[in-house]
Amino acid sequence: MFSYEDLRVYKKAFEANQKVYRVLKENKVIPSYTKNQLGRASLSIMLNIAEGSAKFSNRDRRNFYVTARGSVFECASLVSFLSDEHEITNELKAELIKTYEDISRMLFTMIRNLTNTTSSTP
Repeated sequence: MFSYEDLRVYKKAFEANQKVYRVLKENKVIPSYTKNQLGRASLSIMLNIAEGSAKFSNRDRRNFYVTARGSVFECASLVSFLSDEHEITNELKAELIKTYEDISRMLFTMIRNLTNTTSSTP
C-alpha cells in the first residue's frame, strides 16, 4: 500500500474523480474540450496529492499540494459553468462543490502546516 492511499484528502479526491469520470463518460452533450479540461483537472487533484506524498522535502510536497488545490478551484469553476449551462444537474453541482470545498480546506491545512515547517527550518 502507498502512503497516499491513507490520506483522507486523497480518498475524497479519488471519489470526486470517479463521479466526474462517470458523468463525462455518460454525457454526450458536453463539448469535448470542456470534458477534456474537467477530466484533466479532476485527475490532477488526485495525482498531485499522490505525487506530493512521495516527495522527501516539505517544500516539494507543498508545491504539489498547491497545484492540487489550484486544480480544485478549476474543477469547481467548470462544474458551476456546466450547471449554469444545464449540462449537469443542480444536485450534482451541489455534491461536487461540497466535496471540492472539503478537499480545498484539507489541502489548505496541509499547505499551511508544510509552510510553517519549511519556514521554521534554517
